[in-house]
Amino acid sequence: MQSRMGNPAVVIPEAMQALLAFGNIAQKCGLSPKLLELVNLRASQINGCGVCVDGHPRIARRLGETDERLFAVSAWRETPYFSPAERAALALTEAITRVSDRADPVPDEIWDEAARHYDAKSLAALVIAIANINVWNRLNVATRQIAGDWKP
Repeated sequence: MQSRMGNPAVVIPEAMQALLAFGNIAQKCGLSPKLLELVNLRASQINGCGVCVDGHPRIARRLGETDERLFAVSAWRETPYFSPAERAALALTEAITRVSDRADPVPDEIWDEAARHYDAKSLAALVIAIANINVWNRLNVATRQIAGDWKP
C-alpha cells in the first residue's frame, strides 16, 4: 500500500498551521479532550480514515480512556458506557459527518439534545471539532495516507 502523495497539510505548511489552530479551538473552549477523541474516532470510522482510526485511540488511551469504551464507539447506541452528554455529541458527530445521507442532515432532535448538554460556546466548539476531524479525514482518504505512519 502506498499513499498518492504526502498529506496536503504537510505539503503546504500554511495549511498545517491553519488546521492545527482550528483544531485547538475546541479544547480552548473547555471541551474534554477525551470527548474530543471519541468524536474524532467516530467520525473517522464513518469516513473510513485508517490513519485517524489508528491514531486517535492512541491519544485517547494516553488521556486515560479505556479500551472498553474505545472498542464500543462504533456501537455507542447499544452499549452502556457513554454518558447522555457523550451520546449527544456522538449523535451530532454522526449527523454532521453524514450530511448527504438524509434530507435534513442534522435533525432538530439531534441538535436539541446536544444543546441540552452543551452551552452555546461548547456546542459551537463541538461543531468546529467535528468539522475539523472531517477535514483531516478527507485529506487522508483522498491521498490514501497509510495507517500507522502517524504515531501521535
